[in-house]
Amino acid sequence: MSRASSVVILVILAGVGLGATYLVQHASAPRIAAEQRQIDSRNLLDLLPTDSYDNQPLEQPLTLENSALANSTLLGGYRATKAGQPSAVLLRSQTLGYAGAIDLLIAIDANGKLLGVKTLKQSETPGLGARIADWPNTWLQVFAGKSRTEPADNGWALKKDQGQFDQIAGATITSRAVINAIHDALRYFDEHRQQLIGSSPP
Repeated sequence: MSRASSVVILVILAGVGLGATYLVQHASAPRIAAEQRQIDSRNLLDLLPTDSYDNQPLEQPLTLENSALANSTLLGGYRATKAGQPSAVLLRSQTLGYAGAIDLLIAIDANGKLLGVKTLKQSETPGLGARIADWPNTWLQVFAGKSRTEPADNGWALKKDQGQFDQIAGATITSRAVINAIHDALRYFDEHRQQLIGSSPP
C-alpha cells in the first residue's frame, strides 16, 4: 500500500471517529442536561418541604436584576407554587465574608417566615468560617421560622453585638455577614411582597 493510500485511509478513519463522537455527544446532550437539572434541583430545592410546591421552581425565575441591599446583593430567585398559588420564594444572595464572597440560598414562605438557608459558595477559612458550607447546617437551622420582625431589627445581630444569635466558633465576621444577609432578604421580601408573590402583607 502506498503512503498516499495510507494517509487517505487514516483521514477517513479519523473523520468517521470524529463523526461518531459528535453523534454520541449530540444524542446524549439532552440526557446530560436533564441530569444536571435534577442535580441543580436537588441542591436548590431541598430547603423547601416537598409537599409545599407542585411546580418546577427553577423554571419560574424571579427578575431581581442584582438588587443591592444594605449588607448584601440579591443575584436572583425562584418562585414555588402549589395549586397555582405562590407558596415560597428562593432568593440567591451574595454577601462579603472574611475571605471573600459567600453565596446563599434563602427560602421564605408566602407569610414571610424563613424556611431555611443554604450556602452555595464560599471561600472562608477551613475549619472556621468554612463550616458555613456544611449541609445540613446546625447553625443555619437556628434561623428557620424567623421573620423580618421576629426578632425585631436590633435582634438580628450576634449576642456579642447585643443581638439574639450565637456565632460560628472562631468566625465572627462570617457569622455577622450571614446574619445580615438573611435579614436583608427578609426585609426585601416584606418590601417587595407584591412583586415576589403577588399579594400584600397579611
